[in-house]
Amino acid sequence: MTPVSLSLAEEGELRLRVRREAEALQREFAGIFSVETVERYVQESFEGIRGRARVLDFVPVFVHRYTRERLRALAQSEGLIAKERPEVLFVCVHNAGRSQMAAGLMARLSDGLVSVRSAGSAPADEINPAVTAVMAELGVDLSQEFPKPLSDEVVRAADVVITMGCGDACPIYPGKRYLDWEVDDPAGAPPEVVRAIAADIEGRVRELIGELGVGAER
Repeated sequence: MTPVSLSLAEEGELRLRVRREAEALQREFAGIFSVETVERYVQESFEGIRGRARVLDFVPVFVHRYTRERLRALAQSEGLIAKERPEVLFVCVHNAGRSQMAAGLMARLSDGLVSVRSAGSAPADEINPAVTAVMAELGVDLSQEFPKPLSDEVVRAADVVITMGCGDACPIYPGKRYLDWEVDDPAGAPPEVVRAIAADIEGRVRELIGELGVGAER
């Protein structure tokens, strides 16, 4: 996707807003990571997200959320902050369908007792609209989510890593539980097929919740 071009004034405003998000993250992670580390992660996130964003007005918020997720994962993996809940990571190719569906269902069905992340080995520009619509029918709101690149930190922080059609793109670390779910890709599928895929994923998520010993059935 060709990056959206901006005037000098618009570019300056965008970078100012990203700077404010960086300052907020520096305050949140003070005493855990240096200002330089936070700034580096913000810049990496900005460069990765800007080139794929369809609406640049959302970029600063997405940069904040993605950078915060990566920094929290890094801090957890290095023992700088404690894990309060099991960490589950869902990975597919585009992070626009299956992994987003699984993450949304896990968050809902576990009553928030599982920390959930999702990512893509080659993230798309946006979440599949058909997926967003079907998940809304199930009470899962994906309207504020966005495809995120797979990063080393989130893999290292996870207790369970579930891949869904992304091959060997996910790095392997000892001590992690890796599962590969063979789930159909909803890309280009009609609503009834997407609903069937959602039902398949929901069954797998409920089973995993039972294995983790958390959450409540709904």
